[in-house]
Amino acid sequence: MGEKQGSSITRKSFFCLFLTTTMLFVLSCLFVLRSTGRSDFFDRKLLPTEKLLTVINNGDSESSSSVESSNGLNRAILANNEREGEQEVGEEPPKREEGFQDKDGAMNCNDNVNEPLKVFMYDLDPEFHFGLLDWKPQGGSVWPDIRIRIPSYPGGLNLQHSIEYWLTLDLLASEFSDNPNNRVAIRVRNSSEADLIFVPFFSSLSYNRYSKVNPHEKRSRNKVLQANLVKFLTAQKEWKRSGGRDHIIMAHHPNSMLNARMQLWPAIFILADFGRYPKNIANVEKDVIAPYKHIIKSYVNDTSDFDSRKTLLYFQGAIYRKDGGFARQELYYLLRDEKDVHFSFGSVKKDGINKASQGMHSSKFCLNIAGDTPSSNRLFDAIASHCVPVIISDDIELPYEDVLDYSEFCLFVRTSDAVKEKFLINLIRGIKKEEWTRMWEKLKQVEPLFEFQYPSKKGDAVQMIWQSLASKVPAVKMKVNKSRRYSRSVPRKERGLRTIPAPNNFW
Repeated sequence: MGEKQGSSITRKSFFCLFLTTTMLFVLSCLFVLRSTGRSDFFDRKLLPTEKLLTVINNGDSESSSSVESSNGLNRAILANNEREGEQEVGEEPPKREEGFQDKDGAMNCNDNVNEPLKVFMYDLDPEFHFGLLDWKPQGGSVWPDIRIRIPSYPGGLNLQHSIEYWLTLDLLASEFSDNPNNRVAIRVRNSSEADLIFVPFFSSLSYNRYSKVNPHEKRSRNKVLQANLVKFLTAQKEWKRSGGRDHIIMAHHPNSMLNARMQLWPAIFILADFGRYPKNIANVEKDVIAPYKHIIKSYVNDTSDFDSRKTLLYFQGAIYRKDGGFARQELYYLLRDEKDVHFSFGSVKKDGINKASQGMHSSKFCLNIAGDTPSSNRLFDAIASHCVPVIISDDIELPYEDVLDYSEFCLFVRTSDAVKEKFLINLIRGIKKEEWTRMWEKLKQVEPLFEFQYPSKKGDAVQMIWQSLASKVPAVKMKVNKSRRYSRSVPRKERGLRTIPAPNNFW
């Protein structure tokens, strides 16, 4: 009996000893691995800490750092999930950047950007830009002296896609600025110093004025200009250096750059929407959505209110459209007999712009329905009128939506819901005076963000577009650096210009 008990105790002792030894061995291995691990590859102090665009709320100690995806009727909403460290006693409070203000104050651009966006602009022949406005070069310069005279841009519907004109003027003006560091973007003469490369081709104007083939011509002037532009760009060292990824090409009119876009696709396009582009040619990650220039008159000194705007819902424009615009026709039949709803055909002819201005200025809500493309100038006419936009366009992309919550001053309705009988009118009638007034006040705050003007001013559309472009710079630089990984494997001149074939049903 005693021998059995002794044997049992001996086995337990050996087991405990084995377990203890194993644990010590494992801990020793972990300690050795940790002590011999590699240090960081880089000095974290070199990481960028400044943001080109920052959003803060009055009185908050938090900085916005992420964007929530749209859900339901809401569009992009800036989430606030970074907290600043607590300030120590005697420590000077950190300086905070001023950006968009969501409470009590007008919306404005960040005016504490440390350095402006550096932009190299090609000195293209005037036939690509101001020559399209019948300007004649003088003194050997390809640019007009804007200190003396600025070539005028044609009015009417031409104006809605005129971003090319305003951005080019702003770059030219940056060279005469007393304090260029206070600007959002400046022109630099050395392309190696530039963040982005600007291509000053007035493509929308070219399409509007010169897309028709004249007698005794095989191709339109618009097509000839596009072909010449492609030939010029792809021969430049700047294009070859980046593969075109850091180039800015303006194609705001949906039909502009129709021929060249498939060859210049690596560049950053400035567009009105993506309606006529395959996703591998243009998308929200690579490109920038810019607002239309509104056509109707701005509502200056707006003293209206909910009760004085007698029309509940307003729409005037083309009713029968192709592509995604079928909803216009459906809504016309649903709403035409509703009380206090104005839904009729209209155009710029026969004083149409003045009539639309009066109608929008006296309406509570203004319809923005998809037409031939997901976007239209009607949205920005509504904003200028302080008429709450009702957006019925499932595929629409909106300017500055990474920093602007459109659901605060717009109403979004899915097309499938809008065409249901009584759905839309009941939804709108259900919005009471207090809620409408909040949206109306917000419209007056954001209105300056959509204004094009020369000279540009803090927080206007020109400055906002430059800031949108600045936000693309880190991704562009990453793509360019990655493209150089195997640059020694294949000679650059053997790579050629890649093109992507258009789908059969593209046009």
